[in-house]
Amino acid sequence: MTKFRLLALALASISLVSTGNATNFADAVISYNSGAGFASGFTTASVTLGSPTATANPFSPAFRNTQLVSMGAGGSLTLQFNTPIQNDSSHPFGLDFTIFGNAGFVVTNGNFSGGGITDGSLLGNNTGQTRISVSRDNITYYQLNPSFAPIADSLFPTDGIGDFSLPINPALHQADFAGQGLTGIRSLYNGSAGGSSFDISWAQDDLGQYISLADISYIRIDVLSGKSEIDAISVVPEPSTWAITAIGAVILIYRSRRDRSLIS
Repeated sequence: MTKFRLLALALASISLVSTGNATNFADAVISYNSGAGFASGFTTASVTLGSPTATANPFSPAFRNTQLVSMGAGGSLTLQFNTPIQNDSSHPFGLDFTIFGNAGFVVTNGNFSGGGITDGSLLGNNTGQTRISVSRDNITYYQLNPSFAPIADSLFPTDGIGDFSLPINPALHQADFAGQGLTGIRSLYNGSAGGSSFDISWAQDDLGQYISLADISYIRIDVLSGKSEIDAISVVPEPSTWAITAIGAVILIYRSRRDRSLIS
């Protein structure tokens, strides 16, 4: 394979990956209601479109009104995804999308300059209840089983250097982070950027019967009690996207090594 053909394939792979990544976040706000007890000044719902806050870390979550929208009791937010979110059991842990908020781990050793340690307790999280519903057509919505669905704006605090499209292991609990600093937290995250992740297969009708949905295009967050701040929603990409990423990476590595060998 010639160097030019190899470069063309690498660029094609990068282009495909970029196109895929552009579809990983919400595209439009369908509706927003702040509810009662929301954070004043945090009412621009469009900030939830696009990627979560890349500068956030588990000890320093998103906090600006240009990053978060707030909802108190009775509040709701509905977002649209132009590319349908697939219900795919082959996704990591079977999870299909992730909601990012502004929860953070409490620093218990008083070191706020990079050496913080947590006991696993949270700050800024919603201590109340939320309801997550999904729809294909923005007409009929199905609630995700509340026995499985985590609270929006709770575990796990965002880590901007992680992968927003990779769900965290749902078997982890707050207690697992006790005594951990940033390095230990990131080790437990295992490359994930955190957030609260959900499985479309949890969808139920009004009678509590499970509904089989191949995909969805709308997500609605209702705050039943407490207060939630929402940063963004990320989609777990299809395995083909991961494969394209891997192929692109292999080609670039191969090209780099080949070029170095030619130089030497």
